[in-house]
Amino acid sequence: MDYLSISHINFSSLLFHFLLIIYLTNAALEICYNTGNFTANSTYAENRGLLLSYLASNVTENGGFYAATAGQGTDKVFGLVLCRGDTPSEQCPKCVNTAIAKLIEKCPNQKEALLSVGEPPCFARYANRSIVGLLELNPTDAGYNVNNIASNMEEFDEIWSSLMARIVARASRGSSKVKFATEEANLTPTQKIYALMQCTPDISEHNCSYCLRETLGYYRSSSYGKQGVHVNKPSCIFRWELYPFYNSIADAPTLSPSPPPPPPPANNTTTKGNGATAARTVVIITAPTIFFAALVGLACSFFYYRSCKKKTKNLEEISSTECLKFNFETIRLATNDFSDNNKLGQGGFGAVYKGVLPDGQVVAIKRLTTKSKQGEVDFKNEVMLVARLQHRNLVRLLGFCFERNERLLIYEFLTNSSLDHFIYDQEKRLLMDWNTRYKIIVGIARGILYLHQDSQLRVIHRDLKVGNILLDEQMNPKISDFGTARLFPTNQSEDATSKIMGTFGYMAPEYVFHGIVSAKSDVFSFGVLILEIISGKSINKFRNDEGEGGNLLTYAWKNWNAGTASKIIDPVLVGAASTNEILRCVQIGLLCIQEDAAKRPTMASVILMLDSCSAILSELSRPAYFLHGQKEPITIGTQSAQPSANQCSISEMEPR
Repeated sequence: MDYLSISHINFSSLLFHFLLIIYLTNAALEICYNTGNFTANSTYAENRGLLLSYLASNVTENGGFYAATAGQGTDKVFGLVLCRGDTPSEQCPKCVNTAIAKLIEKCPNQKEALLSVGEPPCFARYANRSIVGLLELNPTDAGYNVNNIASNMEEFDEIWSSLMARIVARASRGSSKVKFATEEANLTPTQKIYALMQCTPDISEHNCSYCLRETLGYYRSSSYGKQGVHVNKPSCIFRWELYPFYNSIADAPTLSPSPPPPPPPANNTTTKGNGATAARTVVIITAPTIFFAALVGLACSFFYYRSCKKKTKNLEEISSTECLKFNFETIRLATNDFSDNNKLGQGGFGAVYKGVLPDGQVVAIKRLTTKSKQGEVDFKNEVMLVARLQHRNLVRLLGFCFERNERLLIYEFLTNSSLDHFIYDQEKRLLMDWNTRYKIIVGIARGILYLHQDSQLRVIHRDLKVGNILLDEQMNPKISDFGTARLFPTNQSEDATSKIMGTFGYMAPEYVFHGIVSAKSDVFSFGVLILEIISGKSINKFRNDEGEGGNLLTYAWKNWNAGTASKIIDPVLVGAASTNEILRCVQIGLLCIQEDAAKRPTMASVILMLDSCSAILSELSRPAYFLHGQKEPITIGTQSAQPSANQCSISEMEPR
């Protein structure tokens, strides 16, 4: 939808926004957890009712956020309510009361539940466990505008990313009562980006920032290039649009905190039918108490960190992941004493085994060689890194073991092994139709984008190859093997190294010849992966049908330049899929492997090109490692044998 000046807003635009507001007003996040149930007349039920009524009556006086507990022992109920920061003071308690009523209606006997209603939304939540001060990222409720960004995506990404970084910083630096911020930025002379972020104020600045960045990552990985999104998590919310949607306030709620009313009696006694009595204690957690506890926790964490920092200059600095430690004997038994029958493969730094834990869970265990000094460094690197990376297209680290000179990494087990077992196998490749291959390409791209700019760290993988792309039961790709990964500060775009690590064929020329590492290094590797997936040919074992020399990159470029790009496509796919859509992916692959790193697209742009047919692809120049080819750049779309930017079909995800 085009956004015009006020004097040119038409009826269709107004109707669209009206319908969107109606949708958002009626859309509710309703989660009834399956962590246990209670009976209608139980003590837990009474405590829940008492707690929820007390939350509703105190939210306004406490700045739009209130948390409390009711009861003791197994009947203790924890609860909190939150109004969005721009909610008018008279509207907040009404919204909370509505949320609580619906929460009781939708989840009548569940011991834990979460619900949001209204516009601006408010949230009500209770549980039979402590939920105050904890960072919780799931479940996630999200939706997006189905229209695509019409502006230049490079300019949009620069403006959007800068705006989001500012709002994340301001929202996370809020007080113990409010962590909320809004801001707008000019996208074009007649169009603005409006954004809002908020965290529950009981979590720390670091956790708030992390939660908000996760919502940004969700947008980038699922709906980047769309004209707006909302992402709600238990600990934070995020929304941006190309039109105003929040109340104009100075980044603070209109709710004016005042001294809370006295709590209900500390001990309420009810008489049971058999004459027995049961005591029920109601504990009210006021905002000052939360703030004090947060200060104490922060101080303890600070001094603990200071003392630990001096003692952990070797592998013991992974103590922050103590909960991930496995006992060596457990792993030895799980792998049948590292039997060859359990061996899944051999990598540069060790072997990978299949194991079954005592609880029946099947895992993949990477056993690093004890002879390699580099292996020890990689072990620390991989544990510290992967433990902090969480994305559906990254392999999940379950734990590690560092005993008896053994360095073991325990990962989730993926039944379909790695991608090379499929695309290079004459029989299994028949299972790889175009939809499956396209899903794998997009999944890999989203995983790389997360590493480059959406995780709390900026990570350059440096060893992206088919053998490091694992596949689950649904053939969803997961990037693995972070032993050679490089961490970058968020304000650094490249670095130089004298130690070249990776796999030849997938390494960018500026990295191989000059030691320059950047995000564009991974982009190059991704381009090689695209061509391998489409052609079914290996970059390092390439032989073309004509018997000519050269490499896969040169072969792809020559055929593209000659108007015979269909030769690049795996014969298995010919006639069984949209040739135009496949060739568009070939274009994207050729853009990624260009010799000049500056001409390669960012992964954000790659995602947009994969998801949107309307995204215009830039000019192609010759690829790296080009043999016997012309140097003149070729403009995409000028040859009739190649598809235009609009000749493809991309299926939509869940629209708002």
